[in-house]
Amino acid sequence: MDIRVYRPGDLSAADRAAWTALQSKAHLNGSPELANPFLSPEFALAVGRTRRGVRIAVVYEDGEPAAFFPFQRTTAGVGRAVGLGVSDCQGLVHRPGFSWDAHELLRACGLAVWEFDHLVEGQKPFEADASGTFPSPVMDVDQGYEAYLGRLRARSPKFTRTTLAKERKLGRDAGKVRYVHDERDPAALRTLMAWKSAQYRRTGRSDRFAHPWITQLVQQLFHTRSEPFAGILSVLYADERPIAAHFGLHTERVLACWFPAYDPEFAKYSPGLVLHLRMAEAAAAEGIAYLDLGRGQKEYKDSLKTRELSVSEGWVTRRHPVAFGHRARRAPVRALRNAVLSRPELFEPADRILKRIGKIRSRD
Repeated sequence: MDIRVYRPGDLSAADRAAWTALQSKAHLNGSPELANPFLSPEFALAVGRTRRGVRIAVVYEDGEPAAFFPFQRTTAGVGRAVGLGVSDCQGLVHRPGFSWDAHELLRACGLAVWEFDHLVEGQKPFEADASGTFPSPVMDVDQGYEAYLGRLRARSPKFTRTTLAKERKLGRDAGKVRYVHDERDPAALRTLMAWKSAQYRRTGRSDRFAHPWITQLVQQLFHTRSEPFAGILSVLYADERPIAAHFGLHTERVLACWFPAYDPEFAKYSPGLVLHLRMAEAAAAEGIAYLDLGRGQKEYKDSLKTRELSVSEGWVTRRHPVAFGHRARRAPVRALRNAVLSRPELFEPADRILKRIGKIRSRD
């Protein structure tokens, strides 16, 4: 393989255009999951402006780019998926029928190991080293919003009826409900991040927005507009007051759901669910095929989904001391986390403890 590794700023305009073209054609070539915005050049470049060690490997065939592999690396050769920890889709974007040798790719990139936790389906050279596979629910709207709502009613009639009734009650109690699919006011983004930080603390989770690079990344992507990629902020208002919001990323065919939150004062109206239904309606009108809700077991995702994709986690390793050491440190942590998340008898007590800790912290 003819593999060349670039810093994000050194990637040529022609290569970026070729990368985008591969994504745009992915749904026609039987690999719609490769159109995910987390696999876009814009996401990799944005992470590169906030984190060190971001590189992009381009694989050429007959002088033309055939595949793009974004990654992060340390000086010791430890590699990670770009944006690991906040990226919901990872892997190599490639031409139809393209095959590669994972170890040869790592060698060319100067990596002893490459770690992933949301590897996209169909990446067999990487999947061979996956330690687990997990569902990533989606909302299919390719046949229109009414078709989606019809499927939702058929599967969960009570949920659909109750959610729509809560939206009507919200309008009666709180004032006119207004939805903005693409809100450009930075103040609304700051409100969303404040809600999300409070939610993380309230539930005892690590506050992602306490990390400056994540805040900077989201702010950069909010202002990113290209064809067909964009960061998109959607807001639900009641009497002109924001009560729920979501920031995600979209390409031509996929809307990746990322950071949803709402004002707890309006919790009884389920504003987050109402917001997601409005997002689905607007996305369908724009020609989006599906909303990717992301890996993770959440009740609202189970209620809204129409099907599930699969993502994998694990490591691709070469025979190298750095690889053995990294995997030895990381494997037990991942195994314990997944064991707790997958077993209700472990997850529910752990969740209660985290929420109790969150309440104590919020009082402090």
